[in-house]
Amino acid sequence: MLGLLGKKLGQTRVYDDKGNIVPVTVVLAGPNRVLQCKTVESDGYQAVQLGFDDQKEHRVSKALLGHFKKQNGAPVKRIREFRDFSREVKPGDILGATLFAKGDFVDAIGVSKGRGFEGVVKRHHFRGGDLTHGSKGWHRRPGAIGQRSFPGTVHRGMRMPGHMGQVRRTVQNLEVIQVREADNVLLIRGAIPGARGDYVVIREAKKHPRQPAKTQ
Repeated sequence: MLGLLGKKLGQTRVYDDKGNIVPVTVVLAGPNRVLQCKTVESDGYQAVQLGFDDQKEHRVSKALLGHFKKQNGAPVKRIREFRDFSREVKPGDILGATLFAKGDFVDAIGVSKGRGFEGVVKRHHFRGGDLTHGSKGWHRRPGAIGQRSFPGTVHRGMRMPGHMGQVRRTVQNLEVIQVREADNVLLIRGAIPGARGDYVVIREAKKHPRQPAKTQ
């Protein structure tokens, strides 16, 4: 399965071949450096380890620094393994946006924006209480959560106020609208989790895999 580490640069819109406006997310999809190629014989599974965004040596732990030097590579900020990589690569190779093509479908993985502590109306879209008829102080409260005297407990998983956002999310089946090789940029239809400047993972869509080329 093909994949890349990238950085979300923002959102914009472009015109397609028919002149229609398409909302897209701009993702800096490289350069990704191949750090390690794992095999079934040596590691028990087949995977390719990619690194993205160079880092200073003194900001990397000694364990990671030793790993980078063993693979003859410079330190990076982000590392990600992609199992069953469908392209032949070797340590030191550089991968970029051209790993995907226009019309491909991808899955985007990122961490959603953090919203802090929120109540049930904003966090879970509760209706809230009435604004009139004597309902003092219950306008944005969740209401009753108990079970009377028996069993006298609260159901596990009850929707309550709490920390909203800042969780890992995957958006599937997003179409690649443009591949700008000179800038190492992918323009992907739709929204991707995270704020501007956050790291994201772009992988081949699991539910909409790339079709193999037909042979004559």
